[in-house]
Amino acid sequence: MIADARSAETAEDLTGDAELIRRSQDAPDVFAAVFDRHAPELHRYVTRRLGDSLADDVVADTFLAAFRRRGHYDVTRPDARPWLYGIAANLIGRHRRAEVRSYRAMARTGVDVVAESYTERVDAEVSASAAHRDLAVALAGLSAGDRDVLLLIAWADLTYDEVAHALGIPVGTVRSRLHRARKRTRAALGGVDPTAFDEEQDRG
Repeated sequence: MIADARSAETAEDLTGDAELIRRSQDAPDVFAAVFDRHAPELHRYVTRRLGDSLADDVVADTFLAAFRRRGHYDVTRPDARPWLYGIAANLIGRHRRAEVRSYRAMARTGVDVVAESYTERVDAEVSASAAHRDLAVALAGLSAGDRDVLLLIAWADLTYDEVAHALGIPVGTVRSRLHRARKRTRAALGGVDPTAFDEEQDRG
């Protein structure tokens, strides 16, 4: 019995998201494997944007919405991450003020909560505290759309095509929003590009 259970878990580990979602139509419990696979990473992303106090609720609501909409999932897309991050982006959008407030608080204190993942990429000559403050100011000043694109690529590691799918916008719009966001964050750090993006990374 234990061996059978382990075999089933291993099989689910190797199954693509689309197949799991398709199977969950008849066996809803299978959807739990999608949650187990993506919830930790999604939680880290939402925490960076909104903080711990809101992350649990946003992630829970993301997967609840995903479960309810699973019948409409495009099974030609084996990876559910863009779909899940798109749902999360809409939910984060309900907390724009809280997000901007957290960036402004960081700008005042330099405390690393949201911008931590950037600091490893900032030139050693720029102090971490100053980098956090300057970057937080820049993030707070971005439009919601530009910030979504920037952070889905920088923190969620989605491709241009995946971001376009997640947000329901053309790839060209992803490119233009990313260009604006990169320009602003780079200027805030005195020319240092904290995202270290390379246009050649466009895999979409």
